[in-house]
Amino acid sequence: MGTTATINGKEVFDLLRDDLIALEDEFGHETVSDVRAITEIGEYLRAGGGKRIRPALLLLSARLFDYQGRGAVRLGAVVEIIHTATLVHDDIIDEAKTRRGRAAANTKWGNSKCVLAGDWLYMQAFKVAVQERNFRILDTLIDLTQQMVEGELLQMEKLGKSISLEEHFDLIYRKTACLFSVCMRLGAILGGASPEQEEALAKYGHDLGMAFQIVDDVLDLTASEDVLGKPVASDLREGKATMAVIHALERCTQQERVKIETILRDRAFNGVTHKDILSILQHYESLEAASACAAGYAESAANAVCGFPDSEIKRALLWAPEFVIARDK
Repeated sequence: MGTTATINGKEVFDLLRDDLIALEDEFGHETVSDVRAITEIGEYLRAGGGKRIRPALLLLSARLFDYQGRGAVRLGAVVEIIHTATLVHDDIIDEAKTRRGRAAANTKWGNSKCVLAGDWLYMQAFKVAVQERNFRILDTLIDLTQQMVEGELLQMEKLGKSISLEEHFDLIYRKTACLFSVCMRLGAILGGASPEQEEALAKYGHDLGMAFQIVDDVLDLTASEDVLGKPVASDLREGKATMAVIHALERCTQQERVKIETILRDRAFNGVTHKDILSILQHYESLEAASACAAGYAESAANAVCGFPDSEIKRALLWAPEFVIARDK
């Protein structure tokens, strides 16, 4: 991934520390409402933490062009609010009980309040974004939210079914990579990047997002519940076929296929254990195939920013793909 990637995670955090602190303040301030339930849900979600990798990417992208304005912090909060809104709606759709090791918001406040809180968060994100007075930024955010909502609807249509790898990649683009790409594009727009520079950064975000989601899906199958903060193999339980599962389905015996498809259809491990599925995936080296695919996307992301002059910011962008591949939760 290049010889300039010599920065580590702590150094990246230190590089962005002041902006990330300001971003948390902005997030907290912008999720306060006159309606108590919205404020409580917003604060609960914000306090749940998260890696803040999406706004961090936006900050890095803007910093690559020495951008000094307040817009990067403001838009960093916008993308994190949008991301939070998607998590609220996702948990309702998936009937999730936990999120990041805590009770999911919908289990505390109920689906009705959380649907409306998620809607409010979307609208609040756009209200904040309007302050930039930039139609390109608004167009980019509108396209993003449409892609994400369409992706959620497409995923619902495919639940419980075997899908092709092409269909799966389209879903994870809409689910994750699109937002990563938009974060990089927004930073480039703020920084006054050339069209070529903007597209290079958007590709970086896309490929990094694809790698991030594929790794996430592998961890869902292999990590422990304590590490994940949610039940293991949640995707299978929800009827979602991810890359390793699709890889195995394309190679396994009819008997093995029936086992996997039964879980997808029933959305439960009825008569088939998680260990049984792991055994099938290991036999066909499907987990390794997914991990290799993620590594390929990560390398492509790093290559997308190789043309920029060497700097601390570039080194941070080169570190991110390595972090995504190496993470364990």
